[in-house]
Parts: sequence; structure tokens; C-alpha cells
Amino acid sequence: MSGSGGAVVVVGGTAGIGLEVARHYAAAGRTVVLTGRDLGRAEAIARDVGPTVRGAAVDLADPHGIAAGLEPGLVGVGPVQHLILAGIERDANTVTDYDVDRAIRLTTLKLVGYTEVVHALLPRIDRENGSVLLFGGQAKERPYPGSTTVSTINGGVVGMVTTMAVELAPLRVNSLHPGIVGDSPFWQGKEAALDGVVARTPTKRLVTMADVVGATVFLLENRAMNGVHLPVDGGWLLG
Repeated sequence: MSGSGGAVVVVGGTAGIGLEVARHYAAAGRTVVLTGRDLGRAEAIARDVGPTVRGAAVDLADPHGIAAGLEPGLVGVGPVQHLILAGIERDANTVTDYDVDRAIRLTTLKLVGYTEVVHALLPRIDRENGSVLLFGGQAKERPYPGSTTVSTINGGVVGMVTTMAVELAPLRVNSLHPGIVGDSPFWQGKEAALDGVVARTPTKRLVTMADVVGATVFLLENRAMNGVHLPVDGGWLLG
């Protein structure tokens, strides 16, 4: 096995911040398994990231298929040290015009899907030296029109981390809650629309993907971090 301490599994690792986390650990020589909904795409991206990286197919919105989807990518990998749950979907749903199917899908994806990944991988995770990181978001603290489901499930991530950190001890479990990440695929090229966010943020800059990767590594590797819900927003909520 390349690197030390076991594999790094990045669920939602084919794009955005998840992909940047996979690249970080691949550059360090670690064995990485990155997942996406489509196996062929995940495998192609894994080959592009590096020789120590494998792809696997995980659809978080189909929890019954998660364990089977993970297994081929994990064959021969050995124990898992770090698990990053970064898979997300964006959703605009209001109480006034409520779409039940979209709400069920997103709630299943994050609250049930995330938990099922942990359940499926638990026999392989190094409970003494390992860690799990769940991605939430600052919509839980600063909702916006259409964030009914997003704000709710990001709040739910806090409850998931709290119960997992107790139940799965000594395995460490944390959550990370980014603000607006200016150079992420969704926001790139829309900086002009974010001038108000920058003005309200004490650092006077948008969060970057590199900032989020740095925070991710900190929560994964610092052995004193457990049951932590870390905002990464440059102090945006203070504005």
C-alpha cells in the first residue's frame, strides 16, 4: 500500500472540493478511493489523478446499493484511515412551492446516504487512528430563499456527527461547513455577484477550495479534533 496509515476514501471525489482533497492525498503518495455516481467516470478521473487512486460507484440517493458499489474499488486496498463524505447536490426548494420528491432525494442523499457509507465501511476503518469527516454548509446558519431542504439537512449533519462521535469512539468524527467557495465550479465566474458577501466578510475575500482542503486535512489528521463542527467562511457570519 502506498503511503502510510491506510487508505483515504473520498465520497463525492470526482469534482469540486472532493476532487481537490483526493488530489492532495494522492500527491502525498496515499492510497485513495474516490467515488462518483458513474463508475466509468470515477475510474477515468482516478487514473488522471494518479497511480495510487482508484474509482468506485456510489449513488448516495440509493442507500441500498452503497455497500456493493464501494466494494470493487476497495479490493486490495486494505484498511481505511480517513473517510470524507463530500458528495452533495444543489437544490432550491421553498415551503410555498414545495417539491416533495426533491426534498426526499436530498434528505436521503445526505442524511441516510452518508450514514450508510459509514456503516458499510466501518469494519474496514481504523477505529484507533482513523477519522470521518462529513460536509455540511453554512446555509444551516444563514438560510436563503429556496434553502428549506439544504438548511435542514446541513443542520442534520451536526446531529449525525454528535451521535457518531459518541457511538463510534475512539473513531473521530467531525463536520466541516464551508461558506461560499469563490473558485469552486459552481461559483467560478460569478465573482461580481458576490461583492456583497466579500463586503460583509471580515477577511474581505471569498473562501477558496485550497482553504477548504486545508481545513479538511486539519480535521482528519489532528487527533484532538472530535465532535467538531468547523465553519470555513472567513468570518462571514459576523458580518
